[in-house]
Amino acid sequence: MITPDDSSGDVIVDEFVRIPADDLRFVFSRSSGPGGQNVNKVNTRVTLYFDLHHTEALTDAQKRRIRTQLRTRIGKDGQMRVVSSRHRTQAANRRSATERLVELLESALHRQRQRVPTQATRSSRKRRLDNKTRRSNTKQLRRRPGSGE
Repeated sequence: MITPDDSSGDVIVDEFVRIPADDLRFVFSRSSGPGGQNVNKVNTRVTLYFDLHHTEALTDAQKRRIRTQLRTRIGKDGQMRVVSSRHRTQAANRRSATERLVELLESALHRQRQRVPTQATRSSRKRRLDNKTRRSNTKQLRRRPGSGE
């Protein structure tokens, strides 16, 4: 799943949402992940910041939905934060953070279909009651004769 558009660097979330590269900010720091002594001298950890308040790529309704769904990832300043330090290279972590951002936005923007409540059919009610009766009879047969009555 390649998310960034090759030509512009924009991130494509779905067919309706495209985040411009200008709305994303990458900050690099030292990672605590795999890499041996390399970890101590190379900034491979990537923190991706997405300015949710100021982006024009999303409608107000989409921003509200993202804010409610991903409230733990959004700071008071309106910056959404995604961190990746899984890989040993900056490029791989950058790609990983971008993919994670796309996954989070896709899941937040996806609307669940509303459940239409239905009534149980007559045969399903009868089946349920028959099973209860059968179970009751089984348990009565397990009782010691003359107890409880």
